[in-house]
Amino acid sequence: VQLQASGGGLVQAGGSLRLSCAASGRTFSSYVMGWFRQAPGKEREFAATIGWRGELDYADSVKGRFTISRDNAKNTIYLQMNSLKPEDTAVYYCAAGLSVHTYSSRRDPSEYDYWGQGTQVTVSS
Repeated sequence: VQLQASGGGLVQAGGSLRLSCAASGRTFSSYVMGWFRQAPGKEREFAATIGWRGELDYADSVKGRFTISRDNAKNTIYLQMNSLKPEDTAVYYCAAGLSVHTYSSRRDPSEYDYWGQGTQVTVSS
């Protein structure tokens, strides 16, 4: 599986962005998909995940502002980000995992098998 993330950019606080992650491969619908982010000098952290049955999970820091979705016909996942804050500034990575079965494991980046190249999101104050 190859993942290609896009949609990042510079936005003012309070603004919105939508990230996309296009995946290759015919088994896309079988994968748990996630969005993680990494700010300078910090570890990569969980943002959101969507399971193969559409089950959702969000980090507390983004809950109510971000929405993850998937379109299996297009082999693509999305992250709609609203009410952006300067602390959301980071490189955002999409990831795919085949055997990530529990909510706790889906928050762990080491459980994912494939990663996209990342897209920069910068939120100015």
